[in-house]
Amino acid sequence: MTTAPPTGILATLVDEARLQTERRRAVRPPAELAARAAAAPAPRDFIAALRAPGLGVIAELKPRSPSKGPLTQDYRPAELARAYAAGGAAALSVLTHEAGFGGTPEHLAAARAEVDIPVLRKDFVVDEYQITEARAFGADALLLIVAALPAARLAELVVATRELGMEPLVEVRDEVEVDIALDAGATAIGVNHRDLRDFRIDRTLSARLRERIGADRTGTGPVMVGESGVRGADDARALERAGVNAVLVGELLMRAEHPGAVIKELIG
Repeated sequence: MTTAPPTGILATLVDEARLQTERRRAVRPPAELAARAAAAPAPRDFIAALRAPGLGVIAELKPRSPSKGPLTQDYRPAELARAYAAGGAAALSVLTHEAGFGGTPEHLAAARAEVDIPVLRKDFVVDEYQITEARAFGADALLLIVAALPAARLAELVVATRELGMEPLVEVRDEVEVDIALDAGATAIGVNHRDLRDFRIDRTLSARLRERIGADRTGTGPVMVGESGVRGADDARALERAGVNAVLVGELLMRAEHPGAVIKELIG
């Protein structure tokens, strides 16, 4: 099974991630980064956090998005991380893509230092350097996107992620991508309700793909995360009924005056 090369905004974001990686590689050589990764605090268990009873919330930190522009005028990752954790978030997701989202790996480190829950690096990962960098800055998990990678490359990056003690959240959009993720050994699968080709949202995708991914809620099969498009508690309940273990929520929290209270409502 294969996927077509990324097109549209996804291709742009991937290209920008490559450029960002090359700039950072020139400043911090791989050997230096590997030493920092080896000295980083032990990874926290991302899968266990998502398998906990009830609906989990992966609370996302990002100063802007390519489709909506700035989400805050005063981005403070450390303060947000504390508020999200106090609200009951199961894990954090920190955008580290600079050109599209205004993020950096340093934001990830700042957030992780404030909480005791797992932290996911969310970026467009295509290179082992990014994986080592994630661990060096404290990530416990990272996002891998099926549509951004050839199937064989995805499998290599899944292995590379686990070699550093982290867990990949493998993002899919349809049945073919689910099969590719499973073949690559994914144990955490994120269903992105947003089509990165045109930014349309389809909240029915999680329900459609649950059976294909395999049963959970009993601790068997991959954990499933519903990503994008959660507007409030009603959407969260619908996704919980569809069988997701957790929802990944960004814009709703970034625009909220009291994000911790919103997380409590989503958890129910």
